[in-house]
Amino acid sequence: MTTEVNKYQDQSLFSITWPLFIELSLHMSVGIVATLILSGYSDNAVAGVGVANQIINIFILIFNVTVIGATILIGQNLGANQLDRARRLARSAFGVNFWVGVVMTIVVIAFGGVFLQFYGLSGEIYDYAHTFLTITGFSLFLEAISLALSGVLRSYGHTKETMVVTVIMNVISIVGYFIAIKGWFGLPVTGVAGVSYSIIVARIFLILALFYYVYKILALKFDIKDIFIIDKTDIKGILYIGIPSAGENLSYQLSQVVITSFVALIGDGALAARVYILNISMLCFLFTVAIAQGTQLLIARYIGAKQYDKALKRGIKTLKISMIVSAAISLAVALIGEPVLTVFTDAPTIIAIGLPVLWAIVFIEPGRAMNIVLMGSLKSVGDVRFPVVIGIISMWGVATLLSYFFGITLGLGLLGVWLAQGLDEWVRGIFALKRWTSQPWLKKKVVEQVSVQN
Repeated sequence: MTTEVNKYQDQSLFSITWPLFIELSLHMSVGIVATLILSGYSDNAVAGVGVANQIINIFILIFNVTVIGATILIGQNLGANQLDRARRLARSAFGVNFWVGVVMTIVVIAFGGVFLQFYGLSGEIYDYAHTFLTITGFSLFLEAISLALSGVLRSYGHTKETMVVTVIMNVISIVGYFIAIKGWFGLPVTGVAGVSYSIIVARIFLILALFYYVYKILALKFDIKDIFIIDKTDIKGILYIGIPSAGENLSYQLSQVVITSFVALIGDGALAARVYILNISMLCFLFTVAIAQGTQLLIARYIGAKQYDKALKRGIKTLKISMIVSAAISLAVALIGEPVLTVFTDAPTIIAIGLPVLWAIVFIEPGRAMNIVLMGSLKSVGDVRFPVVIGIISMWGVATLLSYFFGITLGLGLLGVWLAQGLDEWVRGIFALKRWTSQPWLKKKVVEQVSVQN
């Protein structure tokens, strides 16, 4: 048992992060490939699916309430040598997400059209968005379960296994996209509907593979009673961390819904350009997200083991690395902006809209890196309310309000929207840095307050 605990306490950031980086890269690449394939089919399809995906992402963030809380608590208990408690939390996370997934699936199927009307979509764009949202909505409960299982594996440091599963899942998705849009193997072109069904097939594979790995590696087998009998103290602990933690992300997605409606007022070209640029910008912060997730797992263990100085230094070191890398990548992308955009579209108006935005990303990414790394680290130490409070204030008071002011009132269009969001990232990042260096964990010992011993 001692050897196992030491392995959790001493695992390196590199060993955790490189599989996460590959997994995130593959996940991102599927989104880019899907956008490329759809752009050859219809720019309106790209815009419609992009809007529908925003709605889907909001529900996925709801699932992450459980995942975030469980991941942090499992990590803290592994660091504190509470292995039985960690396993029980894994079962509870599975049970909670099963029921949340079922409820959210019903909500999307019943009210998908109502959600889309908020954006003011019409014609082909609305039809594509509604088709994608309705079909993929049927598999949301599978997504909820898979997120819980992958979160459990990552908590234990098994990021390579989730990477392998992602590779295979992405292959299934990409083949499905080409069948749907290009008619591979002589099959009929089914468009957005076919793309949606391929996502369902990929999710079914994902959940089966994750069940296999959780059982094989952790010797953790889930059964029916884990769905109906869930420990109340586990739920309380998970929600204590998960609700505020996911609240920040949920606020961000909701603000993005409003901002997207502003972009729709600018025009269909701006809406399509936004989807393309969102895909391109992922290249700039991909490394940051991966190293931030790895850092979050390690810091949770350090706090559980009461290695507070180690936690502080790890957060600052990761911050420096991520800011330098994200700035370098975004500058490189901006320098070759036109060739990059022409990969997605040959429409001159969309390219003209997108080029200035790519330069705005150079300003945005170091602030985003500061925000992602340190807000995630604060959640790991149990400082879960600060990120959501600052997030709500800045996302709505800076990003949303200034998006309308810069983009619509001043007439800067999509560039104004991106500049406003850049200011939001910097504001939140600076507040997070000040909070992190104040070392809030010295006043609040996380494990004792949120963990209930057996």
